[in-house]
Amino acid sequence: MSTTEDLIERFFQGDRTACARVISLVENEADSCMEIMDALYPKVGNARRIGITGPPGAGKSTTVEKLTGMLRRQKKSVGIIAVDPTSPFSGGAILGDRVRMSSLFLDPEVFIRSMATRGSLGGLSRRTKVVSDVLDAFGTDIILIETVGVGQAELDIMNTTHTTMVVLVPESGDGIQAMKAGLMEIGEIFCVNKADREGADRLVTEIEMILEMRRDETVWKPPVIKTQAREGQGFDQLLAALASHADFLRENNLLEVFREKNIRAEITDQLENSFLSMLWDNPDVKNIYEKKVEEVIKRASSPGRAAQEILLLLRKRSLI
Repeated sequence: MSTTEDLIERFFQGDRTACARVISLVENEADSCMEIMDALYPKVGNARRIGITGPPGAGKSTTVEKLTGMLRRQKKSVGIIAVDPTSPFSGGAILGDRVRMSSLFLDPEVFIRSMATRGSLGGLSRRTKVVSDVLDAFGTDIILIETVGVGQAELDIMNTTHTTMVVLVPESGDGIQAMKAGLMEIGEIFCVNKADREGADRLVTEIEMILEMRRDETVWKPPVIKTQAREGQGFDQLLAALASHADFLRENNLLEVFREKNIRAEITDQLENSFLSMLWDNPDVKNIYEKKVEEVIKRASSPGRAAQEILLLLRKRSLI
């Protein structure tokens, strides 16, 4: 039996060390990645995926920690993917979220994985979907994905999870922030955290007014729930809202719609990245690129014109 086959066998036996190893291999796109995912993919599709997004400092990590505790009391196994900012020194995750979730480490039914964004601008690491699939195949009941919290670019999450929860706080003009970031369009549940602070009721009213303006009677109406994550207040209502949205998806046959959309997005992403890698591996492409860069540096051309001419040259030489 090969090393990869042994790893897959241990994975399906519920070996957490094997699961961690599989995640590392697929995250780093190792040579065995495709073989591993071919073996795992028939088991994908049973886990509920919930995204938690919002601006930095809103209490996303504490919300994830409290939600996980309540889900564990319901005997649900939980996978947590915490997408952290990339370290400018090591290129890895800074691991701030993992430190804040230390109370969950000893629970064998909770699997926590920190991932670095590695330059991705959508609030997630590019490999987040694949890692979600691994945890799904491992038999995890609920997968919670916490975005990096950049505030303005959180839209990847809606193509990755069944339910998107937006966490906001009363201060710092978060009502306006939500509108700017496009979070009002992607949020299926809104959580106003730190609700004991001044302005919480006003923020709830603002969000409800915005939602009412874009309301469509044929679709889900997002609830707005006040919480105090540190004290665990409001989490019964939060769990009830999550259960209600899950029922809504099932009753309207939207889970298959999500699955198809997710598959299309993942294949497109893999194709684009493979195509770009193949392109940059070609020395002729690099030479053409460098010549055009030099022209732009000398102001003999503009970046847009250079890009267009590179494409025309590549087509002429049948390189694309």
